[in-house]
Amino acid sequence: MAIWYRKSMALSLLFAIAFGLCFFFTSAELQRFEHPTKSDGSLSFLVLGDWGRRGAFNQSQVAYQMGRIGGKLDIDFVVSTGDNFYDNGLTGEEDSAFEESFSRIYTAKSLQKQWYSVLGNHDYRGNVEAQLSPLLRKIDSRWLCLRSFIVNSELAEILFVDTTPFVKTYFTDSEGHTYDWRGIHSRKAYTANLLKDVESVLKESTAKWKIVVGHHAIRSVGHHGDTKELKTRLLPILQANNVDFYMNGHDHCLEHISDTDSPIQFLTSGAGSKAWRGDIKGHNKEGLNFFYDGQGFMSVQLTQMDAEIVFYDVFGNILHRLSTRKHLHSSI
Repeated sequence: MAIWYRKSMALSLLFAIAFGLCFFFTSAELQRFEHPTKSDGSLSFLVLGDWGRRGAFNQSQVAYQMGRIGGKLDIDFVVSTGDNFYDNGLTGEEDSAFEESFSRIYTAKSLQKQWYSVLGNHDYRGNVEAQLSPLLRKIDSRWLCLRSFIVNSELAEILFVDTTPFVKTYFTDSEGHTYDWRGIHSRKAYTANLLKDVESVLKESTAKWKIVVGHHAIRSVGHHGDTKELKTRLLPILQANNVDFYMNGHDHCLEHISDTDSPIQFLTSGAGSKAWRGDIKGHNKEGLNFFYDGQGFMSVQLTQMDAEIVFYDVFGNILHRLSTRKHLHSSI
């Protein structure tokens, strides 16, 4: 009886430890990074996604225009919406793709600022732990990539969300691809706890502007279209908590779509390199303000009352401008 009891207690303890570790990895408090505004209280940054191809597919040309526009706007940082390294992420911390696709491409003086990055589905096909490793920051101090985190300023709160684990097909129908799910353990627990964190952060936020960044689109008329899991699970939280902008990549294009049920503006910037897929989901055009199938990027300028978001092509031409006054949205 005593032996059985000891074994039972040991098993219970192991289960508790395993559950605790799982909870730790899926529900740890999101890390916050403070980023000051300019002396006039404003904030400006560039948004780029789906870029890491060692300069190919016009990546270098987009980088050049980013440097030019970044200098003109005196940007504070850069946001990467994921799929940072193609085709299959990084193989390890010493993978030359990091320098060949990042450090040696974005060389302009104006781009020597902090880069805040999320993971995309292509990044999950490689060594995720390597891409998240602090050792990469020793190679290039601009690099900061975490699964989910928060960037705070006096003006805006930007919540970066790890969207890849929400997509069920990556777990059930990988199409021959291998994904690195270390640190996820349970998709159900991971996504449920992440949504709780997102809701908590947004509810408590007192920022003038609330911005959420993820890799996958909630709304898109591009090649991949809407991400149904995000529409069902994430979107209601954003709508209920007065989020101003949801920014993403994944579709290799530039888009602006207005939510029909809230003030949220869906902004796709996933045109950092390979683009021109040549297809558009015509049945999904509700709220569509702008769509461009080629390469480019996006700039964001924020003040206490106004936001100006501009989409640029690979030549630096302005394709579309969204000017928003707080509580009053208008597209130009």
